[in-house]
Amino acid sequence: MDLVTRAEWRARSPRGQLSSLSSARGVKLHYVGSYVHPDLAKSCSRCLDTVQGIQAYHQDSNKWTDVAYNLLVCPHGRVFEGRGARIMSAANGPGLNTGHYAICALLGDRGLIQPTQAMLRGLRDAVAYLQQRGAGREVRGHRDGYSTTCPGPVLYRWLQQGMPLAGRDDTTPIPRQPSAPRWPGRYLQYRYGQAMPRGQDVATWQRRCKQLKYTLVADGIYGPTSAATTRVLQRALGVADDGVVGPKTWAAAWRHS
Repeated sequence: MDLVTRAEWRARSPRGQLSSLSSARGVKLHYVGSYVHPDLAKSCSRCLDTVQGIQAYHQDSNKWTDVAYNLLVCPHGRVFEGRGARIMSAANGPGLNTGHYAICALLGDRGLIQPTQAMLRGLRDAVAYLQQRGAGREVRGHRDGYSTTCPGPVLYRWLQQGMPLAGRDDTTPIPRQPSAPRWPGRYLQYRYGQAMPRGQDVATWQRRCKQLKYTLVADGIYGPTSAATTRVLQRALGVADDGVVGPKTWAAAWRHS
């Protein structure tokens, strides 16, 4: 699972004490339910902004302690840590939050309404992650037990069908390139609270990721989105998925097919 931690997406601190929930009957799936811009599926930097926006809305407008969901999943299959595991959500409705944890797909009722295969894989990963940490086997939609259309007709139908996957998403094929440019001699690594690496070597790495069909802006800044993309690519390359671009990861990205 490609987990983006709270530190990596620069989450705000909770406004108060969150309630623990060591176990639950299962998980409920949600969606954003308002307009979601279709370009979210084109650039993962928008996903980080969207998750930050959801947290800000929940804290500032709804006056909730934190973002309501335990996890959020973007069109690129990345799983953003919301409240996290073993914490009671605030998303399922009055009296229903002790029964299920909550996962939100970054889909809307307008704009971006069709989940990608990567998102569906991410949702399955997120469910498994919570099941390994106290959630039971039950997987339902928000509408089950609460008067709402959430998680929308598409996701709810997928849920009723048993959460199937079809084919491979567009992040899996890795084209061959005959030779790699020389490793720049420094490790590209994102650390929260520290200066982000910048330069042409970062831009070269980002362009290579784009060539391999990963959605990434080649802005020459190695931030949380670059690190998250690197982890996904490292798993495809068969190297340690630490999000750090060293000589092994650099060389593998140009020789792997």
